Amino acid sequence: MELGVVVAFLFGLFLLYILGMLLVVPIKLLIKLIVNGVLGGILLLIVNLIGSFLGFNIVINPLTAVVAGILGIPGVILLIILQYIL
Repeated sequence: MELGVVVAFLFGLFLLYILGMLLVVPIKLLIKLIVNGVLGGILLLIVNLIGSFLGFNIVINPLTAVVAGILGIPGVILLIILQYIL
């Protein structure tokens, strides 16, 4: 086997690895945001459902949806704390 062929093969494998990493990292971030968004939205609905019996309500608008979507469960907890403070 020639040394040039081996070097080209290893370089190709390295490029495939780099390309794979560039594609996997954004997909992991996107999946995390989707999971946080779903959990945050479900938790907002549960808080409003239970809170309706207690006279407590978090208005679902674009701002609260973004906070719950990006931060997930801690975001909903933050919204509950802010509702009590304000």
